[in-house]
Amino acid sequence: MDRLVKAEVKELELHFQKNQKCSSTFKLTNLMHTMTVAVSLTTTNPSAFSINKPLSVIPPLSSASYVLHLSNLNQPPLSDSADVITVKTSMLPTGKANTEDLRRLFNKPGPHVFRDAVITVALVGPSVAEFIISKYDYAAQTRSLFTKGISVCAKADLTSLLKPAVESGSVDYVADLIAAGGDASFEDLKGRSLIPLAIRTGKLDVLKLLVASGCRINDSVDFVLHEAAVLNRIDVVKFLFDYFGDELDVNSMNTESKTPIHMAAMEGHVSVIEFFVSVGGNPNAVDSQKWTPLHHAASRCHLKAVEFLLEQSDVKYARDINGKTPFEIAGESGHTRLFGLLRYGDALLRAARVDNVHALKKCLGEGAEVNRKDQNGWTPLHWASFKGRIKSVKVLLEHGAEVDCVDDAGYTPLHCAAEAGHLQVALVLIAHGGCQTNLKTFQHVSPLGSFKKHVSLDYYNKKSETIA
Repeated sequence: MDRLVKAEVKELELHFQKNQKCSSTFKLTNLMHTMTVAVSLTTTNPSAFSINKPLSVIPPLSSASYVLHLSNLNQPPLSDSADVITVKTSMLPTGKANTEDLRRLFNKPGPHVFRDAVITVALVGPSVAEFIISKYDYAAQTRSLFTKGISVCAKADLTSLLKPAVESGSVDYVADLIAAGGDASFEDLKGRSLIPLAIRTGKLDVLKLLVASGCRINDSVDFVLHEAAVLNRIDVVKFLFDYFGDELDVNSMNTESKTPIHMAAMEGHVSVIEFFVSVGGNPNAVDSQKWTPLHHAASRCHLKAVEFLLEQSDVKYARDINGKTPFEIAGESGHTRLFGLLRYGDALLRAARVDNVHALKKCLGEGAEVNRKDQNGWTPLHWASFKGRIKSVKVLLEHGAEVDCVDDAGYTPLHCAAEAGHLQVALVLIAHGGCQTNLKTFQHVSPLGSFKKHVSLDYYNKKSETIA
C-alpha cells in the first residue's frame, strides 16, 4: 500500500497581504474503500502557519477540506527552503477517535504511521514580490520565488511593482515584470515616468531596458538631465541625447528654476558642465534666488568648476536676490581658496598699479594668485613694472611672481618696464632672472631697444652687472 489518502494539490498558493490574516483551502481524499483513516497535518513554520484541523478522521472514500491560516504579519515568512505541510496518516479500524486518541496515535512511532504527502506552501501576490525585491538580490532561487509571487498578479499590480524594481537597480526584476505584462510606459499622477528613478540608481542597463520597452520622458516633470547632472553621469546624459534628441532642453528649469548646469555646479562636476556648455547650455543662467552656476560652485568650494565657469561666463560680479556676488558667497562659507579667482585677483591688480604694498600683502596672504592674469594677459607684475612701482615689484617677486611671464601680445614685465622707462624696476627684474632681453614684442621691440630712448646703453649694462 503506497498511501491512504490523496492530496488534491502538490502546491498550495497562499495570497499574502500585509497585516492581514490570509488563508487557503485544500482537500484530502481517503483512498480506502472500507477503512476510516486518521490524519495528522503539521507545518514547518508553526509560528506563522496553522491548520484548522491538525488532527482529523476521514471516512472511507470520502474527502475532507482543510484551511491553512497565515498569522497577521507585516512581511511574508519567506525562507531558504519552502514551507510545507506534511500529511501523515494511519488506519483507524474503530472508525472513531477523539483528539487525545489521535495525538497518542501519531506520537507513537512505528509502521502504522504513513507519510502520504508533502504539500509545498507558495506565497503569492504583489506584497510578496515587493518584499523579495526589497530584501533579496536576484538569483536562481530568488527568481523562482519572485516569478511564483507575480504569477497571480494583474497587469496593474505588475506595473505598480515596476517602481520598486527600478529603484532596486535590478535589471532582472524589471525584465521579469515587463515580460509578465508590466507596462514600462507607466506615468504617475504627476505625469512622471520611470526614467528618473532608473537614473538615480546609476544603472544604465535598467534605463536602456525601460526605453527599449516603450518608456518615454516628459522633461517638464522628469528633469532627466538634472538627475544625471547631480550624479556626474556623462554616459547617461549622452544616451538620453542620442535617444530622445530634440525632446530634451539643456536649459530646462526645475521647480527652483535651476538648469542642469546649476545642478552640476552644485556638485562640482566639471566634465558634465563642459558637456552641457558644448551643446548649448547657458553658464550665465540664474535660478529662483538669482544664483548663477558660479554662485553654487563658489558656495561649495568647487575650485575646478569655478575656474571653468569663469572662463565660460561673464557673471563674476553677478548679484543674487540678496545682492551678493559669488565672491561674497564664498567668503561667508569660509572658502578662502577661491578668493584669488573670484575677487582678490582683481584687488591684487589694483594694489600693484597704485603701489599699495599693504593691500598687496593682504591679498597675497588671503589666497590671491600672484600670477593671475587680467583680460589682456597682464599679471600684477606686468602692471607694477609698467607703472614703475618698485616696492610692489619686489613684494610680488618675493611671493613667487613669474618674472618672464608673457602677456597675450608677448610682453614680459621687463618689456613693460623698458617701454615705460623705469630703469630701476628693470634692473630688479633682471636681478631676479628676467633675462629674455632678446624676446620681440609684436612691435619687434626688445627691452634693450626701448631703453635707448631713456638711458645710455653703457650705463644700463654697467648697472645690470652690479645690481644685487
